[in-house]
Amino acid sequence: MYANPSQNPALSLDERIKILYPMVNEEETNLPKSWSIKDKYNYIGLSQSNLRVHYKGHGKTHKDASSVRATHPIPASCGLYYFEIKIVSKGRDGYMGVGLSAQGVNMNRLPGWDKHSYGYHGDDGHSFCSSGTGQAYGPTFTTGDVIGCGINLIDGSCFYTKNGHHLGVAFQDLPGQLYPTVGLQTPGEVIDANFGQEPFLFDIEGEMKELRRKTQAVIANFSWPKALGDWQTVLHKMVSTYLVHHGYSQTAESFASTAGQEISEELTSMKNRQHIQKLVLAGKIGEAISTTEELYTGLLQLNQDLHFRLKVRQFIEMVSGTDSLDSGSGSPHPPAAGWSPSPRMDTDQENNHTLHTEGVTNGNTNTENSNGNVNCSLAGPTDSMDCDQTKPNSILSNPARFEALIKFGRSLQLMAMELEQTRGKCDANTKMLQDAFSLLAYADPWDSPVGWQLDASGRESVCAALNSAILESKNLPGRPPLEISIAHSKQLLKLMSTSELGACAFTDIDALLN
Repeated sequence: MYANPSQNPALSLDERIKILYPMVNEEETNLPKSWSIKDKYNYIGLSQSNLRVHYKGHGKTHKDASSVRATHPIPASCGLYYFEIKIVSKGRDGYMGVGLSAQGVNMNRLPGWDKHSYGYHGDDGHSFCSSGTGQAYGPTFTTGDVIGCGINLIDGSCFYTKNGHHLGVAFQDLPGQLYPTVGLQTPGEVIDANFGQEPFLFDIEGEMKELRRKTQAVIANFSWPKALGDWQTVLHKMVSTYLVHHGYSQTAESFASTAGQEISEELTSMKNRQHIQKLVLAGKIGEAISTTEELYTGLLQLNQDLHFRLKVRQFIEMVSGTDSLDSGSGSPHPPAAGWSPSPRMDTDQENNHTLHTEGVTNGNTNTENSNGNVNCSLAGPTDSMDCDQTKPNSILSNPARFEALIKFGRSLQLMAMELEQTRGKCDANTKMLQDAFSLLAYADPWDSPVGWQLDASGRESVCAALNSAILESKNLPGRPPLEISIAHSKQLLKLMSTSELGACAFTDIDALLN
């Protein structure tokens, strides 16, 4: 075991930087991982995947100094960024500088000598802050030493380490968008860079933990605006509306009684919604549609796109063998308006629930094992199929079931055409239907490029959409304030990461909730 996860030598570069900088989205923002072959002076040579730097000039005067910048600037969303340099050889004089610089700074100089350039030099141990005059800072460094450079993106301070020991703050109030930079000046000088390719000698994760603790303390001590009322009452209401939203009637009733809150919806209505959600999450989409039409007359007619999504999901569940293959919507006898679920169902569903901001979740995801697979092709004559048609759940083993599926698919196609005529072409609906129908093209739909549709997790989004539509039809919020607040907080963190606000790196919403 390792004291810090990033110290595991078996990790790849990408795995290590993901641990160190979790708020950096590398699809949008690049991290420095090597030296640039373009952003350097002529006397700099690169090798070993552009991580080794060697000096190839004459080194007669300071005018022969040469530097190189990393391929990308340091993103603020790192919160605290760190890299290390190993001195492979100090060369003739050891005139080496390690530090940071902005794009456009002269590379015919050691880092720290020009404006927006900052460096720690090995020959005298001085720090140079945008000036040719250095300040006493730390020890000199030579062959075999490992020099680290860290920048705090919250307060703009920079520190260095030597052989794993913190040397203290060298610079403060640094600007953003700086690049890791090294400079060499005399023959024989060679250094290797570590941007996360290997475990760092210095315990950078310890520094990050302290910054995370300080940031979360600021959040915990934040003063609640008096204009919003008593904070405890507001939070109680948010929890209550969340329980009501997801139909957890027993828990909502118990919480309301304890917290002195009023429930915003009748218990009967909550139980009806809970029943419909249970049907959808169990893959009984036809019965869910019938029940919705019985209890909330006209709802699906007013939400035609939602109705279409439900019917497409029903087709998918038919392919999986979960839903009914008759020509109707489902059960001909849905529960009456006063229907109440059994206590066991209400309790089980609440016990299995965990908080998610994107939709409803449920523990029942093992559709393949619980309902059986459709392992034969549905797309052609049975005599051309190389599959086991004797499987109990095989549609091809039951011509009536196969015909019912084809008939249902035709009704879906007609529904899509009617929607297009009345509301215009909808690419999302077209793709949804095409994906669903493509399941019929494979001998084993489960083990196919489109088999992901058969996974039970696909029920969650349509379940959440139906639940929201029911609530909105009763003039209740389609999303509970608690989920909206969490989603807003996560979006604010993303905006912070793109606005040079490094504190976003140390604010983990999920960790705060757990």
